[in-house]
Amino acid sequence: MPPHCDSLDGPVATAARLALEQDDVDIVLAYVPVSAEAEVRTTFDAVLPVRRLGHEARTVAERLFLETVVRLHREGEGAPFTGLRPAGLDVGPVIPLAETAIELGDAAPVATFLAGVLQDELHRRFALVTELAARRTQSVADDRAYVSAMLGFEVYSHHVFQAMHTDAHEHASGGSGEHSH
Repeated sequence: MPPHCDSLDGPVATAARLALEQDDVDIVLAYVPVSAEAEVRTTFDAVLPVRRLGHEARTVAERLFLETVVRLHREGEGAPFTGLRPAGLDVGPVIPLAETAIELGDAAPVATFLAGVLQDELHRRFALVTELAARRTQSVADDRAYVSAMLGFEVYSHHVFQAMHTDAHEHASGGSGEHSH
């Protein structure tokens, strides 16, 4: 899962906070499936007056709204909701690159990075296949090691190809992709 849809500084929670600040639920509705819209609107309407009752009430109301929106977002992806994760988690190198690409309107740095990682990984896996091919007939164990590496290279290549052609927001969990971004 891109890995930060359920964090406090992820795009879903950020949009939910903005919706509360601007008193406009429509800001966050794009992050949930159509089937969840009524629940988001109901929760939004319920927390707005509570937010005016003081700092503690505001904090609890905001948390309820964020959890509701993130939970419904995750359900729309077919992914489990295990609670809001803290802000500032390490999301790896690709998410920040992708976010910057979107801000700048240029995907080239992401493509360059991913192409480099893919090339390095394919070369590493292929080198192992080549190394094991030289010993493959020496014993059954050597033959098994070769077959494992050879099939691993083929399957890895196939999975990368499939990943390149999946829905842009489809998760490994087999999400329905009901909503689109």
